[in-house]
Amino acid sequence: MQKTDPAASAALMDSLCGEYRAHNRIDPADYERYQVKRGLRNPDGTGVMAGVTQIGSVLGYYVQDGERVPAPGKLLYRGIDVEELIQGFVGEGRFGFEETAYLLLFGALPTRAQLEGFQALLDQCHTLPRMFTEDMIIKAPSPDVMNKLARSVLALYSYDENPDDMSLANQLRQAVELIARVPVVVAHAFAVKRHYYDDESLYLHRPQAGLSVAENFLYAVRHDNRYTEEEARLLDLCLVLHAEHGGGNNSAFACRVLSSSGTDTYSAVAAAVGSLKGPRHGGANKKVMEMFRHIESGVGDWADDDEVRAFLARLLRKEAGDRSGLIYGIGHAIYTLSDPRAVVLKRFARRLAESKGMLDEFELFERVERLAPEVLLSVKGEEKVVCANVDFYSGLVYKMMGIPVELYTPLFAVARMVGWCAHRMEEVFQPGNRIIRPAYKAVSPPRTFVPLDQR
Repeated sequence: MQKTDPAASAALMDSLCGEYRAHNRIDPADYERYQVKRGLRNPDGTGVMAGVTQIGSVLGYYVQDGERVPAPGKLLYRGIDVEELIQGFVGEGRFGFEETAYLLLFGALPTRAQLEGFQALLDQCHTLPRMFTEDMIIKAPSPDVMNKLARSVLALYSYDENPDDMSLANQLRQAVELIARVPVVVAHAFAVKRHYYDDESLYLHRPQAGLSVAENFLYAVRHDNRYTEEEARLLDLCLVLHAEHGGGNNSAFACRVLSSSGTDTYSAVAAAVGSLKGPRHGGANKKVMEMFRHIESGVGDWADDDEVRAFLARLLRKEAGDRSGLIYGIGHAIYTLSDPRAVVLKRFARRLAESKGMLDEFELFERVERLAPEVLLSVKGEEKVVCANVDFYSGLVYKMMGIPVELYTPLFAVARMVGWCAHRMEEVFQPGNRIIRPAYKAVSPPRTFVPLDQR
């Protein structure tokens, strides 16, 4: 076999990249010329209306005289304010994720008997198929848990005796099994990643009957299976806040696009996982924590507004951090004055910071949240109202709980599996559903074929 010359391969790739750049530039003016709504956004920043849903509603402004007016953010699950939902189960001393999953899937709050029955069903579905961990996770480890999760979701198709049956009963079965199994897949994928890539011992724990999803996750990812009641309650809260965010977010829409084609559950959900992995979506919480590592090392006095302000300006000018020119965790497509998820997390994060002796770091987060809008205005001239989004505080909460950064986005996926399954069910079973197929304007000029010897 002929050996590959690295230098020749690199030169060829440089040449191919140059060829691509030479023939693949689209004039930015074409988007305006053909009134293309990039990102499926209207000129005023609102989303293009692509469907209707009963599952989730995201409110961050109202329109008056054709103008968007900022308003406190609201997140509704099946019409119920998520803050009211949280007050309900927290006030009664209960875990809430399973109840939230029932609400989002079926459309109504469960009775006590219905909730107990649903929790028992999740318990029955926790166990992964025989040899799944050995064959699909251990034999093909991945340095990224989200990558392994997407591959594992696709692989579950092969272990399903009836994967393509589109009946309501079968689709519900698959949804419940995914909601129950994904936390276990994530825990095992993380354990295998630590073993093969971080040289740690391999610990695989089976889910325990009678524990909540939050308790089981903490039980599974920790070597000694130990966790506190406070940690489990806070993780449960995080799961509830991340469970759903309307049909227009990137991953839910990806799931609906694939579902509209008539494909199987596993293919549609794997696409959603791939979407969530992106740093512009679910991967943003990791980027927030990376950014704060730069801030914490680059700012001498965390309590000095001027120092913090100056460093944020450097971030925006691409002089510090990852040179992206972004302040991660600040701003949202819909929320303006506040993101209700961030408001709730921030309240609980302060209490946790006080108990963990991390109040200085928490107050640095508060300071960045307060100063970021004025720095955006002074450096970039952006006058729109912006707020901290859920990713701004979720990573800090996980850090204070001792959850490794590799699990931040996978935990998002554990929670959002509920919303994805609910949106898939709605897309598949609503009457008159059609395959989602937007239009693209072709702008390449007409050309004729040229014989090879004449090129």
